[in-house]
Amino acid sequence: MKNLSVCLGLLLFLVACDKNEVGDISLGAFTTQDIKLNTLVDPIVKGVTCHVASIEADLSLSDPSDSSIACRQTGEITAAMIAAIDKSKSGEVVFKKSKSIFFKSMKIRRVYDAQSQTLMYVSYSTKETSGSFKHSLSTVPLWGTAAYDKSKVSDL
Repeated sequence: MKNLSVCLGLLLFLVACDKNEVGDISLGAFTTQDIKLNTLVDPIVKGVTCHVASIEADLSLSDPSDSSIACRQTGEITAAMIAAIDKSKSGEVVFKKSKSIFFKSMKIRRVYDAQSQTLMYVSYSTKETSGSFKHSLSTVPLWGTAAYDKSKVSDL
């Protein structure tokens, strides 16, 4: 029984030690839920940093599905970076985090809007909650970066 307690304590410690966590806001003295603030640098477009806020319930089997995302240009974005990304309509997952032992996860997907030369980052839950899938969107325009292609500018 003592070994189980030690293992559970270590597991909770490891879960709480997220290297991407930059903030932790308590929702009150009588709750086990906190708002966790995480930072994520796009693994391919390294000039984009996203900040994600989500609720974590420390003593629950499943975290709430709500999250919000804000992404900004924080460094150089080059044409080579844009050439290396998935340009399909569904884009690609750039971050994934488990939110439940029941296969629920939060994902951040990058989608490229070629017409407006804008990167879109969508944060979403993979489990339906209260009749809807929770999601949030942030965009990073390429205008003003080395990746912006003036020859593709059209009258929108």
